[in-house]
Amino acid sequence: MACSSCSSGGGCSTTAAGCGSKGSCSSGGCNRLNVFDWLQDLDLPSDFKEFDLVEIRFKGGRKDFFRNASRLPLVTGDPVVIEAAGNGWHLGHVSLKGELVRLQMRKKKVPVDSKEIRNILRVASPQDVERWEAVRDLETGTMFRARSVVEELKLKMKLSDVEYQADRSRATFFYSADDRVDFRDLIKRLADEFRIRVEMRQISLRHEAGRLGGIGSCGRELCCSTWLTDFKSVSTTAARYQNLSLNPAKLSGQCGRLKCCLNYELDTYLDALKDIPQVSRALQTEKGEAFLQKTDIFKKRMWFALRGDNNWVMLDTARVREIQDMNKRGEKPESLLPPVREEDKAPEVSAIVEGNLDRLDDKIKGAKRAKRKKKKSDKPASSIVGTSMIGVPNTPLPSAQVVVKTPGTTKAPDAPAGTANAAEEPRRPRGAAARPLNRRNNRNRNADGNRPEKGDARPDTPAEGRPPRPERTSERRPRPTPPAGPEGSGRLAGEPGSGERGNREGRSSRRGSRSSRSGDNGAPGSTPSPSAS
Repeated sequence: MACSSCSSGGGCSTTAAGCGSKGSCSSGGCNRLNVFDWLQDLDLPSDFKEFDLVEIRFKGGRKDFFRNASRLPLVTGDPVVIEAAGNGWHLGHVSLKGELVRLQMRKKKVPVDSKEIRNILRVASPQDVERWEAVRDLETGTMFRARSVVEELKLKMKLSDVEYQADRSRATFFYSADDRVDFRDLIKRLADEFRIRVEMRQISLRHEAGRLGGIGSCGRELCCSTWLTDFKSVSTTAARYQNLSLNPAKLSGQCGRLKCCLNYELDTYLDALKDIPQVSRALQTEKGEAFLQKTDIFKKRMWFALRGDNNWVMLDTARVREIQDMNKRGEKPESLLPPVREEDKAPEVSAIVEGNLDRLDDKIKGAKRAKRKKKKSDKPASSIVGTSMIGVPNTPLPSAQVVVKTPGTTKAPDAPAGTANAAEEPRRPRGAAARPLNRRNNRNRNADGNRPEKGDARPDTPAEGRPPRPERTSERRPRPTPPAGPEGSGRLAGEPGSGERGNREGRSSRRGSRSSRSGDNGAPGSTPSPSAS
């Protein structure tokens, strides 16, 4: 990309049509081998004498130094007319001036007082620029015609570019070839056809790629066309040190040679390889020989695999050195992996911090378990009777669990010596015994939940803290007996009220069963009273 294709429409110049960036075009058209002048905004002393050498840029990024003998007020990006190498004049653009030019000449080892440095004639006029642009339009057609001539002469060379001098007195042909080429006949034919002086200049493939430009595999513009000027030799050894696959298609650039970027990180890899052991032989183990498969240089990891096994084992460099030392002593480890050692367990955080947060939970859980065990062992006999026999009709109680009650006194069965205190202080019943039964059946129950026997009289003295209850008569109104039917039943099945009669009889039967059950709770040998129906 050249300045003529700048997105601003005029190139990097001082005119209004250009972007006016003075060589730092944001569109990328003038970034080829560009140098930023970081001293241009500094105020120089009035008696300071500016450096008289200026760097001029030509087509394809080619640069050269010229002397500003006339002390022209030049600005970066200005077109200037300079002396040509033979005779005539050429047009270029200022790329750098001031003290930075001195540093660039020192870097490229160009002496300041060299006689080969030519002079700058003048600042280019609009007519000079128009003539130079007209000559540049002839370069493409000239290159294609010269290539056809090369094919006719069957020369083993490749023409890559043509550059006309601004006064159209001479043309330089850039070519690349592997061997020496006899192009005397080619020069004669080109001079006769174009009526110019012909100069043939051989360049390397890397210089050719830099002149043409392009985008590399990394997605950025080629280094040789933007900033790289000195090309160092690159070998496949650099790729081996970096553990890269020796694939020519991936290691080669657009020039067909190895990529220059292989040398960028080579020194870093060489420093890191000092800590990696050299594995020239397979590691000997009791399971067989282990061969090196892969190495991570910066993480210092190495992968090995046994013969005939596709599973790779990752080892660190210290373990690899250990196995190599064992093999030198004639020893073989059991496996590639180091033996597992029982490490001392680190103390828990609860042991380090003062007090354990779980101690409260353990304390509460332990107290609950102790209470449950104590309740089971200290459960009173009355609760046992209530929980085990409620809801089971006509079930006699064992003699050990029978409770004899007299007015004002409560007698429990004999208990072992360990439960003496529990017998003295009866606990409140829990579970099913704590739930109240039918109200009517609970009227005549005593404090222990049992009905008194018929022969027992209700105590006249009320319990402590309770007012005396009025005496109730146990007489019930006699129910009128319905007239007997033909089959001895009170009512027929189809008569109204027969279903209600059946429900009442079911209730009375249930009451009778409960009263009989309460009668069984009395003293041994007592006869249960018949149900009042």
